[in-house]
Amino acid sequence: MDKKELALIVIDRLKEAYPDAHCTLAYDKAWQLLVSVRLAAQCTDERVDRITPLLYEKFPSVKALAEADVSAIEEIVRPCGLGNSKARDISKCMRVLHEKYGDRVPETFEEILALPGVGRKSANLIMGDVFGKPAIVTDTHCIRLCNLIGLVDNIKEPARVEKALWQIIPPEEGSDLCHRFVHHGRAVCVARRPKCAECCLKDVCRYALETYAKASST
Repeated sequence: MDKKELALIVIDRLKEAYPDAHCTLAYDKAWQLLVSVRLAAQCTDERVDRITPLLYEKFPSVKALAEADVSAIEEIVRPCGLGNSKARDISKCMRVLHEKYGDRVPETFEEILALPGVGRKSANLIMGDVFGKPAIVTDTHCIRLCNLIGLVDNIKEPARVEKALWQIIPPEEGSDLCHRFVHHGRAVCVARRPKCAECCLKDVCRYALETYAKASST
């Protein structure tokens, strides 16, 4: 079985296991997702979702955040860690949205990627979830599962994983598949203690097959 064939099997089975593919960060507007994904760096989605309502209560718009003192933003977002750098990035990003784009998030990958504090993962998330365009979000779950399953071979750099996945995954499936990787990584393929016996991919997953082979040989 080649990687394209494996990818199609993974897509179909995870669709069945997790029919409701969605972003685990809560947001109502595109600019709010930009804020949330910046806060989510080295922080749990659950904590971010507890903090953002407090931030939007005080600064309910792009304009309000663009005009806010960085220290006022930092005071609220500090529980998400790296408060100063995250507050600076959010402030700069909202100023660009306000001054250059009329409080709207631009719709091209290149423009989104050029926003302060936005990397490829964040830009892909916006493209897929907000604009419904082909996207591959290489977060920690995606990278870990793709290596375990065998969709990529010992590649840990997000940009390289993204490039490899574009070659084997149908473009229209990328965004939802990455969300399903998150759900599967949290529910079954848990870091350091994967529940292989419960996994819908156990008969095609490289890690599960190698683990079974080792157990059988002892």
